[in-house]
Amino acid sequence: MFSGCYTALITPFKGQDIDLEGLEKLVEFQIANGINGILAVGTTGESPTLTWEEHNKVIEVVAEKCKGRCQSIAGTGSNNTRETLEGTEHAMEAGADAVLLVDPYYNGPSSLEIRREYVAPVAQRFPQIQVIPYVIPGRTGAQLLPEDLAILHRQYSNVCAVKEATGDLENMKRTRQCCGGDFIILSGDDDKTFTMMTDPDIGASGVISVASNVAPGAVREMVALLKEGKRSEGERLMNALKPLFGIVTVKTEEETPYGTVTCRARNPLATKTLMAIMGMPAGPCRPPLGRMTRKGLEVVLEAGRNVWKNNPEILGPVAEFFDVDIEARLYDESLLKDLIYDQY
Repeated sequence: MFSGCYTALITPFKGQDIDLEGLEKLVEFQIANGINGILAVGTTGESPTLTWEEHNKVIEVVAEKCKGRCQSIAGTGSNNTRETLEGTEHAMEAGADAVLLVDPYYNGPSSLEIRREYVAPVAQRFPQIQVIPYVIPGRTGAQLLPEDLAILHRQYSNVCAVKEATGDLENMKRTRQCCGGDFIILSGDDDKTFTMMTDPDIGASGVISVASNVAPGAVREMVALLKEGKRSEGERLMNALKPLFGIVTVKTEEETPYGTVTCRARNPLATKTLMAIMGMPAGPCRPPLGRMTRKGLEVVLEAGRNVWKNNPEILGPVAEFFDVDIEARLYDESLLKDLIYDQY
């Protein structure tokens, strides 16, 4: 069921309020470009800084807009099982097709506890909705292991997919070994999608993508080509998309009065910055996420300019849908001052 290209949708803001009009436009843009489904309020949607009231509202809007047009996935995971149960009930009532449960962060349960005290209660209470565990230990400090994932898949028919963002190919292969050929593995890292889909020991079925916020049609086409076994065509498109995959996280070396430090601008900051530059309704990030450094911004600009110069068809749908001059905006310095810190 859950195969193809899904967009981990950003949440747009006006000031510090959710831009609901902008949210609807972003959903329409995704659907117009043939996306298979949309994930509302994942990490890319800044779920940690939304209140549950806001969280639920975004899910309602996305589920309603997707109904009968593409699949909708609601991010209802947390580090509190009671909250997750409440959020999942709301998502089901709102019409979501599935929920995404990120491994509980900070309090660090074992894989056994994640299975028994977190995913299983949701799967058991809501058998009518698909439950997709989201394994990303680099952000959560916890990890649902392939063995426990396989037990869940065996026990609950509505646990039939995983968003895999461990970055560990051996872990992915172990997931396939344990969970079997019918289990759906979705890439959680744009830059690993090609490898995950072409390695027969992993056999991923698609991606929940960040880059598809700005290039939904191209990412969808790449996934479709790989599913059809057209490896060389898919690889060419993957190479064209690489600059966008490379800004999911942007690392720069910055000078301070005390020496050089590494600054890491994590998702969704860089992608939101590119969207704002191009004239899409993105808005700022909510604190504690903030702005980029000038060096970081240059990385984002280089990526956008590279794609526009070499493969303008990838960003062409943005220009058409939002009626913007992308080339002019990518070189307009007046658009940049509110997107960066004036000093480290």
